Order: sequence, then C-alpha cells, then structure tokens
Amino acid sequence: MSTSAATSRSTDPESRAYAERKRLEKRNAAEEIGVDAEYIASFVDRFYAKIRADDLLGPIFGERIADWGEHLDRMKRFWRSVLHNSGEFSGNPMLKHMIIPGLEERHFAHWLELFYATLREDEPHPEATRLVGSRARMIADSLLTGIAMRREGLAGGRAGKDLPHVSTAPQAARPTR
Repeated sequence: MSTSAATSRSTDPESRAYAERKRLEKRNAAEEIGVDAEYIASFVDRFYAKIRADDLLGPIFGERIADWGEHLDRMKRFWRSVLHNSGEFSGNPMLKHMIIPGLEERHFAHWLELFYATLREDEPHPEATRLVGSRARMIADSLLTGIAMRREGLAGGRAGKDLPHVSTAPQAARPTR
C-alpha cells in the first residue's frame, strides 16, 4: 500500500471508527476474563519483582535498567497495548533485545517460566492465563528468532520452537481472586 493510500485510509472516518470498534472489542473480551488495566499493573509489578530477584535474569535487567519505576510504567503500557490493543506503547523491543550480548533460548525459556508462574499466582480465569501466556510466548519466540536470525541467518528462523507453552492445568492450592 502506498504512503498516500495508507494516510488516506487512516484519516477516513469509517476506517477510524472500525479500528476503534475492534480495539474496544479486544479490550472488552480481555476484561471479561479479568485482564483489565488493574490486573495488568499488578501482574507487571509482581513479575518484574521476580525478575529482579532471579539469579539468571536479574543481572541482565539490572545492568540495563536505571529507573525501575519508569521501566515498570513502560511495561504496563506495553502489555496494555498487547492485550487491549490500546496503542499507547511505542518502542522497538526487538532492537532492545538484539543488542544484549549472549541472550539464548535458556534465557527466554526461563523468562517464560517465571511469567507463567506469576500468571498462575493470581489467575482471574483460566482463559486469562491462556490469553496472556500465549501472547508472552509469541513475543518471546519472535524476539529469540529475531536474535538468532541476526546471528545465524535463515538457520535461526525456528529458534523459538522449543520454548515452553503456558499450561492451565489445575494446580494444588491455586489461589482464587
């Protein structure tokens, strides 16, 4: 699509109304299963507390994040954009991760395991765990694959295929909301 066609389409009132309707549908669907802005904020705070205390990932994040409050706010905007299609995040996560030397599958797999464990601690609905967990895995897969392709060319194209998937199997003593 040409730049002028894209610009014309984005300023078309009917197109804008359609996009807004779709955003609202996505947000409402997430909120129906408990994935609202409050849940996202709480999740991000709890998850990054685990990251900061983690022996493998804590140092990687600690070397790069000077202002944790700012980072947490940014991650909350990111996850609201991912889960609600809010459009409030701007940035280039791929570039941020590509410049970190030594990132490998084990880092992304461990990040996902911490992410999934945090999801299960305060699961508002099993479908919420599936939704948020599947988006996290998709993002981890994309980042790992991008890094691997940069290093290895096309051979890295399936780098994230073995990353763990979220499980929503019942667990003993799972807290309810």
